[in-house]
Amino acid sequence: MADTGPPRSASVPTGTVDEDRVGLRELDAAAMRHRLRRLTLPGCWGALLLGCVSFTPSLLPRGGVVQGLLWGITAVIGYGLGVLAAAIWRGFADRGARAARRRAWRVFAVAAVLLVVAAVVLGQVWQAEIRRLVGAGPADVGALVAMPFLAVLVFVVLLAIARGVRWVYRRLAGLLARWIGPRAASTLGWLLVAALTYLIVSGLLLDGLVDAANRSSSVRNTTTAEGVVAPSSGLRSGGPGSLVPWDTLGREGRNFTALGPERGDIERLTHQPAVAPIRAYVGLDSAPDAETRAALAVRDLARAGGFARRNLLVVVTPGSGWVDPALVDSFEYLSHGDSATVTLQYSYLPSWLSYLVDQSKARAAGRALVNAVYGVWTTLPPAARPLLFFAGESLGSFGAEAGFSGEYDMANRAAGVLFAGPPNFNPLFREFTDHRDPGSPEVQPVYRQGRIVRFAHDPSIAIPPADQPWPSRRVLYLMNPSDPIIWWSPRLILHKPDWIAESPGADVFRGVVWIPLVTFWQITADVPFALNVPRGHGHNYSPRYVDGWTAVLPPTGYGPEQLAALRALIR
Repeated sequence: MADTGPPRSASVPTGTVDEDRVGLRELDAAAMRHRLRRLTLPGCWGALLLGCVSFTPSLLPRGGVVQGLLWGITAVIGYGLGVLAAAIWRGFADRGARAARRRAWRVFAVAAVLLVVAAVVLGQVWQAEIRRLVGAGPADVGALVAMPFLAVLVFVVLLAIARGVRWVYRRLAGLLARWIGPRAASTLGWLLVAALTYLIVSGLLLDGLVDAANRSSSVRNTTTAEGVVAPSSGLRSGGPGSLVPWDTLGREGRNFTALGPERGDIERLTHQPAVAPIRAYVGLDSAPDAETRAALAVRDLARAGGFARRNLLVVVTPGSGWVDPALVDSFEYLSHGDSATVTLQYSYLPSWLSYLVDQSKARAAGRALVNAVYGVWTTLPPAARPLLFFAGESLGSFGAEAGFSGEYDMANRAAGVLFAGPPNFNPLFREFTDHRDPGSPEVQPVYRQGRIVRFAHDPSIAIPPADQPWPSRRVLYLMNPSDPIIWWSPRLILHKPDWIAESPGADVFRGVVWIPLVTFWQITADVPFALNVPRGHGHNYSPRYVDGWTAVLPPTGYGPEQLAALRALIR
């Protein structure tokens, strides 16, 4: 019998199966690397078009770094939209994906060069005009050179993250398909990945950013600015006899109580008798919670004699406890020092970050302070009560609004209210704006014929409706047209706001248009830099406070010359 040899299975060397598995894994890894490097033509067209659109103007001038970040983010969004559009088209055509021809890539390359060059040139022309409107200096040439490299880096990183999320989805869906049907596995896989992504972004990235910023800001809060020393007067918190220790005030609290006009400063400007203003302040380290801090602030205010002054001002801060010196200094000068101001700190975070994540703290602090002051004020004999005023800038206006239910509540409880740069999510501000009189623009609305509440870009000129009477108890919102804090809203993603189509203010570029997705990111990029512009533009209201208070608190003994001198001093 012929030798037929060993069975075939016996001829297979030991370990071949394992080697095959290793080879398959290597092929999978190679395929994954290929997919990560590979870009689709529809996605590239979307990235190109939306990335170029990101150069269109917004409210404030953008430097090269900000534009690079914005370019990269919008390009990734455009890439995703391009891929999605191609998938939808293939679904209707009932065919699979096909590789793009070389000619199509050549056409794209030529178009990309032309469109990017045009976008960059036009973008710089527009930015130069915006810088002129707000009085900003020239752009940083070095940042402009780095702009495209930063955009590419942002694009690559975000695209890699997106593809990583897609890879996780496919792995999950593949595992789930072993136990359930493919459609159910696909749906459940997307839900699990979406939930996981949300938890990572909100729980790790966002919370981590906030915690890091909070730790950094808390360290800064323990420092004292150069030249700032504890007040020698008992009229200031942290001074002799104060219930609030100097070292608990925080950096901004120490600035607030140690600085500001004294009696002699006011008399030199007005050439009239004056008194030294009172300032009460409580820091985060002064008491454990909002209500306790508010109660302590009111007790220290009463100790200093604040309720015996003619004018009492309650200020809600925008975050880190910072108070714009122009806000309170103007009030003290116009009242000839016969005033007391009380405020407190509720966060370590800088203003723009508090605006995004500390809304609940601002609401709690504002409501506690307003109610604490008003509670003591109502116990005084009517003839002995000071005139009660309220003020807040940015998130401070949001916090202060929490103490009121509406315009009549403001008029009943306050002699005057001055809010500057209100965030778009302020409940009362939105109520007044959304229900404005017919024909009234969103950029400067008129509410109920201006009977109590009015809005002004420049309070030195007539505040509309100028032909209607305005009783003595007034509420005034200051709104710079170029302030992104006022206009930022998630609704910008898919909804065109009224203010975009209206005639812009004096410091807003007339070429601003609304583009879905893009405008939202542009205004978002404006927010952190809203204070880094010349005064009177963006979120900087310092030059407006003298005239704002003049409208709300008609001063006595101030003629045109004294007002002009005060404006110059505050600036």
